[in-house]
Amino acid sequence: MGRERATSSGLEAELAKHKGIEIHGTSLRIVFMWKRRRCREALGLPITKNNIKHAAQLRAAILHEIKLGIFDYARHFSESKHASNFSNSKDERLSALLERYKPLKAVDITPMTEEKYGYALDICTELLGPDRLAGILLPEDIQLLRTQLIATRAPSTANHYLATFSGFLAWCENNSYCRKGLSTACIRFAMIGREPDPLTKSEFEQLLTKGCLHPQDSAAITLAVYTGLRPGEMCALAVEDIDLTAGQINITRAITANGSFKVPKTGKPRSVLLMPPAIEACKVLMGLVADHQPREVEVFQNRHESRTETVIPLLSPTTQARKKIINHWFVPTSWNTKWAAIQKRSGIRPRRPYQTRHTYACWCLTARGNLAFIAKQMGHKDFTMLVDVYAKWMEDESEEEVAFIWRNLSERRNKKQGA
Repeated sequence: MGRERATSSGLEAELAKHKGIEIHGTSLRIVFMWKRRRCREALGLPITKNNIKHAAQLRAAILHEIKLGIFDYARHFSESKHASNFSNSKDERLSALLERYKPLKAVDITPMTEEKYGYALDICTELLGPDRLAGILLPEDIQLLRTQLIATRAPSTANHYLATFSGFLAWCENNSYCRKGLSTACIRFAMIGREPDPLTKSEFEQLLTKGCLHPQDSAAITLAVYTGLRPGEMCALAVEDIDLTAGQINITRAITANGSFKVPKTGKPRSVLLMPPAIEACKVLMGLVADHQPREVEVFQNRHESRTETVIPLLSPTTQARKKIINHWFVPTSWNTKWAAIQKRSGIRPRRPYQTRHTYACWCLTARGNLAFIAKQMGHKDFTMLVDVYAKWMEDESEEEVAFIWRNLSERRNKKQGA
């Protein structure tokens, strides 16, 4: 009797050391919280000190998995009658869902974009934890992801990752793999300090007279400033895109950093009407490549469709090349390098090449160009972006603007009276 009491006392002392371990009949069971419900699972183990320690270790492992978001109830308690209550046929790990999502997304995008998207999705999934179950993700987890992304990345990069991952989460929500609202938690970061920084007229002249060492460079910069083309669109221009009779350029393709071609950013071609300086620049560039041979290029429209074109590059590295083996097309990165050298020689404050596009927009707006026309020239879907990005160049409340409007109203009134 005394030995039994001692044994019982020893077991009680061992049980007291470990929270969440109970005696259930003649065996042990563990207790833990999962999805806001108290769970009790019998282990079928005899009540011994070693088994109590084992049960405590198992419970600690389960709590750790719950904290990491990778706990799978059925894996630990496959025979439990409660497993079906907690098991969700769609409660899957992020890594498995991502592998299913990628090929589904790929059908709507080009291979180049697919690579970009895949990298962003992999980074976000790795930060969250590839083994985490999508069904238990909280908005708090996405907020933590935001802080991790911005800690070592520029806001523009973090925003690209968040936008891409938001699409993946929206797919998970639509297919009931995760709770609603996670995609909206991918809030983008404000792009402070990235306002347009257009060239002044004097800086533009410095670029042409001091920075450019070859007629191709000065003509290309003139064309960029007076058309607002994106760098990828300008580098992909061909002689066949220029219509001097109509005074316009037809934008049908863009070139990526790896030298592959795709449709313009909006997915639709557009025509850009040319101002006199841009027409002269086109004539110079066309003259420089007059003896060049046509090149066959494949332009990707989406994942499964492309078109083949045979065209002469308008802006070609071979025009100035000293090497015999060289690319026939500039890509945005190689144009960046050339642009940086031209700026350095000119002595102006350094800017990104994209600022030539901003220069076009700001010059047109300060000249009171029609918003809808400018937006169409630049390839925007509407003029909302113009208003948001270039508002301070519009001078919409100045006395000069009022005089301009009144002058136009008066002219129309006088014409009607004269008629």
